[in-house]
Amino acid sequence: MAIRSKISFFDIINYTVLALFTLTCFFPFYYLFINTISNNDLSSRGLVMFYPIEIHLSNYAQVFQIPGFGQAALVSLGRTVIGTLLTVAASGFLGYLFTKQEMWGRRFWYRFLVITMYFNAGLIPWYLIMRNLGLLNNFLAYLLPAIVSPFYIILVKTYVESTPISLQESAQIDGAGYFTVFWKIIMPLITPILATIAIFSAVGQWNQFYDTLFLVTDQRLYTLQFILWRYLNEATSVAEIMRQTGGSTRLDLSMMPTATSIRTTVTMIVVVPILLVYPFFQRFFVKGIMIGAVKG
Repeated sequence: MAIRSKISFFDIINYTVLALFTLTCFFPFYYLFINTISNNDLSSRGLVMFYPIEIHLSNYAQVFQIPGFGQAALVSLGRTVIGTLLTVAASGFLGYLFTKQEMWGRRFWYRFLVITMYFNAGLIPWYLIMRNLGLLNNFLAYLLPAIVSPFYIILVKTYVESTPISLQESAQIDGAGYFTVFWKIIMPLITPILATIAIFSAVGQWNQFYDTLFLVTDQRLYTLQFILWRYLNEATSVAEIMRQTGGSTRLDLSMMPTATSIRTTVTMIVVVPILLVYPFFQRFFVKGIMIGAVKG
C-alpha cells in the first residue's frame, strides 16, 4: 500500500520563509549584476530594478582598463592564496601542539594566546610596530600578521581533542614524531575544520584593505579591495575621466560610464571570485562549523 506524503501547514510556512530568506540574500547580487549590464543612464537614475535594460558589457571592458587594476588583482590573489595557506598551516600545527600535555609552558602560552583575543593596543602602536619591523611598502605586511590567529588555533585544538587519542599513541609507539603524527594522522582527521578556517581566512584576506591604506604607498602593492574602496569614493571623477577618454569612440549615453556603473561593476568584479570559493569547501564547511554541537 503506497504511503502518500502529506505537506503540513508548518512545512508550507517553513518553505515559504526559507524561500524568502534565500531571495533576500540573492537579490542584492542580482541587482548589482543587472545594473552592470544595463543602460548606464537608466541605471544611474535608479530605473533598473528587476531585469536588465538594453544589455551591454562595455562597463566590464572599461573597468578592466582602469590603471593598476590588473596588478591589484594579482596582489589580492597572491595575498589570499599565500596568506590562507600560511594561516591554515600555522593554525593546524599549533592547535595540535596545544593538545599535548608535554608541551613546554603549555598553559602559559595558551592563556597568553587567548588574552590577545580580548586586548588590542590600538591603531597607532600597531602602525609603529609594523614600521619598526620594516613592513611599510612590503608584501609581507599582508602575510605575517595573519599567520597566528588565536580563534583559529582554538578551533583546531578543540577539534583535535575530539579525535581518538589512541591513533596518536599507536603512531608514537611505532616511532613517529610530532610532525609525522600531525601530517599523517591528524591532518586527514581535521580536514573539515581546516577547510572552515581556509574559508574564513581567504574571505578575510580578500576583503582586507585597511592594511593597504595605512602601510602601503607603492601602487604596485595596492590590492583589489583598496582599488575598489578608492574608486567607490571617487566614482564620479573616475566616470568623468573615462567619459573623456572614451570621447573619441563616441559612445552613446547608454554606454557612457557613470558613478553608478563604476561602483556596481567594480563591486561585482571584486565579490564574484571569493563567492566561487564556497562551493568547493561547502561540504567541509558544514561539518567543520558544527564542531562541538554533538557530543559522543
